[in-house]
Amino acid sequence: MTKGREPSFSMETVDGRVLRVAVWRSTKPTGKLPVLFFNGIGANIEAMAPLADHLADRDFISFDMPGVGGSPDPVVPYNPILMARISALLLDRFDMPLVDVIGISWGGGMAQQFAIQNGARVNKLILVATSAGMLMVPGNPAALTKMADPRRYIDPDFMAKHFKTLYGGMVGGKSGHINRLKPPSKTGYFYQLLAMLGWTSAPFLPFMRTPTLIMMGGDDQIVPVANGKFLNFLIPDSELLVIEDGGHLFLLSHVEESIAAIRGFLDRAAEDARKAA
Repeated sequence: MTKGREPSFSMETVDGRVLRVAVWRSTKPTGKLPVLFFNGIGANIEAMAPLADHLADRDFISFDMPGVGGSPDPVVPYNPILMARISALLLDRFDMPLVDVIGISWGGGMAQQFAIQNGARVNKLILVATSAGMLMVPGNPAALTKMADPRRYIDPDFMAKHFKTLYGGMVGGKSGHINRLKPPSKTGYFYQLLAMLGWTSAPFLPFMRTPTLIMMGGDDQIVPVANGKFLNFLIPDSELLVIEDGGHLFLLSHVEESIAAIRGFLDRAAEDARKAA
């Protein structure tokens, strides 16, 4: 991993929404596309910042959803369609016409919606520990109950105690992850939950032609592997990778395996179906 690459933070007003944005610039020109990253529910930019360090040969952009991290509370509710539009406008602002997109968990839903709305702007798509939304196969009830408890953000002892139940798999990097979390506001967290209420990508995925890598944890207590298999079935140009003993945060606990898969997929020669068509 390349260390020391610091992001540039800014507050951007896009389509009436004020968002805290972070942009990591590549350490040297490589000709590789930027990465647009969508985080999990309630997670601030810093929560998954190590991923940007592992992809130091690419520009990397992410932002805090309204009411999360450093973004002010939303005044009115929003939905994935609106946030996908805002994300595209944000990319225009930073001169990123074509990107690779990665989304984890809740952010995987946003990544799907972005690709559905902005297919011409997405080179490749990586969906991590996520589902097709409303049609998802539910996880372990014990994990889901604790997932909905805001104490996992504001009480480090609660998070540490229930980390295994929440995220399953090996728990390497647990303390570092907990220390990077900043609790969302109650409004921000509620509006994120509300945004995906009734949403599903399922009817649109069979028409998507974006090369897609679906990564799932075999011990994910929140989003079971069956959801990844369903996505793999629906998305024509997709492949499924299961990290067998990985939990919901396998990107942090199984770093080498995860990064190797991400790099291999993104750097693969572009004789993919879409460009050959």
